[in-house]
Amino acid sequence: MTSRTLVLGGARSGKSAHAEGLVTDDVVTYVATARRYADDPEWEQRIAAHVARRPTQWTTVEAPTPDDLLAVLTATSESDPPILVDDVATWLTGVLDEAGAWDGAGADVVERHCAHLVGAVAQIRARLVLVSAEVGLGVVPGTRSGRLFRDHLGSLNARLAEVCDEVVLVVAGIPLRLREAGGSR
Repeated sequence: MTSRTLVLGGARSGKSAHAEGLVTDDVVTYVATARRYADDPEWEQRIAAHVARRPTQWTTVEAPTPDDLLAVLTATSESDPPILVDDVATWLTGVLDEAGAWDGAGADVVERHCAHLVGAVAQIRARLVLVSAEVGLGVVPGTRSGRLFRDHLGSLNARLAEVCDEVVLVVAGIPLRLREAGGSR
């Protein structure tokens, strides 16, 4: 059985729905990395749509800070139910926020958090499905913060792909297998 799958895709590509379909167990731990903002009702509606799509027997763990996700992954044993993390891009946004990296500071803090995430994913023994946004397929972002985010997420996705057994890219709702379970790395 595949233990670690990375599902990549652009905005609204169907990556989350595809990832949810990969875990067929009755009990799943869904780790939501999004931060909630009381003053953003549209964001809350997006979160509600994700919640409504998931089976009611799944357990949702809110992990809005970088350390929350790492705590879930490092506390997991082989006998635990599958874990679905949605998504790495919002987790990274939190890392960049907490490090104050948007203005160029905190690169060492960002790198440390990313290294810890990759290490936790490499060591996990329970079934794990990670969702992340694919970056770099379009134009160069017009802002410094956009380029910073793209660079960090592109690097993190590549590092996670190295330690995952299977990598899938979802385009227009169609999954393209970049690495099959049991394939070469």
